[in-house]
Amino acid sequence: MNGKIKIAVAGIGNCASSLIQGIEYYQHRHANSVAGLMHPKIAGWGPSDIEIVAAFDIDRRKVGMPLEEAIFAKPNCTMVFQRDLPRSDVVVEMGPVLDGVAPHMRDYPDDEAFRIADAEPVDVADALRRSAADVLVCYLPVGSEKAVRHYARCCLEAGTAMVNCMPVFIASNPKWAAKFERAGLPIIGDDIKSQVGATIIHRTLARLFTDRGYSLDRTYQLNTGGNTDFLNMKALDRLQSKKISKTESVQSQLDIRLDARDIHIGPSDYVPWQNDNKVAFIRMEGRGFGGAAIDLELRLSVQDSPNSAGVVIDAIRCAKLALERGIAGPLEAVSAYYMKSPPRQMRDSEARECCEAFIQDDVSALRVVEPRVEAVGAE
Repeated sequence: MNGKIKIAVAGIGNCASSLIQGIEYYQHRHANSVAGLMHPKIAGWGPSDIEIVAAFDIDRRKVGMPLEEAIFAKPNCTMVFQRDLPRSDVVVEMGPVLDGVAPHMRDYPDDEAFRIADAEPVDVADALRRSAADVLVCYLPVGSEKAVRHYARCCLEAGTAMVNCMPVFIASNPKWAAKFERAGLPIIGDDIKSQVGATIIHRTLARLFTDRGYSLDRTYQLNTGGNTDFLNMKALDRLQSKKISKTESVQSQLDIRLDARDIHIGPSDYVPWQNDNKVAFIRMEGRGFGGAAIDLELRLSVQDSPNSAGVVIDAIRCAKLALERGIAGPLEAVSAYYMKSPPRQMRDSEARECCEAFIQDDVSALRVVEPRVEAVGAE
């Protein structure tokens, strides 16, 4: 494939910062021997073939700023691994607010509390058309149900593919999936599954118990972090879809589902000094041969935003590949590998095989799997 992949980004937070830094970082490394990438090339495209052409936010510290400066503005706190960025000529535009910010975020414990920019929201669909964006990457805060749907509608109107990194059910909602299919547009979603994060580890361990003949009786996953994602999720009313997404992602790997009281998965607390470092605690209790007890405990510490950027950089290229091939609607194999709440859940080993088959255009290797329980979501 030739040419750049033009993308728009909604939400210029830590995840966007890691993604944009990474596009430049990998341009200066040998394409076939780089740590941190699952696919150095997809259909001939490397990370440096991704070009940001539009960006949207609502924070006064970012709106109106050049993109290469906005990604380092407060309250972003992710690690900086590529400070020198080329001038992009992209200025962050004012997006619609809707439910994109929780009220308590105005009391952000920093030298500057969060404030919505004093600017009129742009017509997002028109901005996407003007920029000729191929793909929109949605990085809005957890709980932004109305705002994510607004950006999805703008993609449909503008003819732009979508990578939905948020736990708002779009790709996995049959009604929304049908809209993207009718529009001739691919969508990958929902809720990004980090490269080596708490969800993929928990899923793998859950499957390991079952495959090795152990029963899993109860389990929890507790997460702490100091970025705005964790602060935003202090508002419990914004957590419903996130908890569903993370819990169902693990439940889907079990042959026998756990009772709701025996599984607890979700963000647990905001610890300011952790910044973008996420710490996850996983506990699993079960029984083996002769009913002998097994207890497993794991602690994971990882930089949260770079951990997701390595997956998004693949998803973008897969979305563009689908556009080139004229494939519309949810990309089920790709979503199953890269997302927590895809339209169809698979074992991760199977999802990887099917995703590779999609990339290689090997239709014979694509497996047909049973759909997961009906997607949760609203129009």
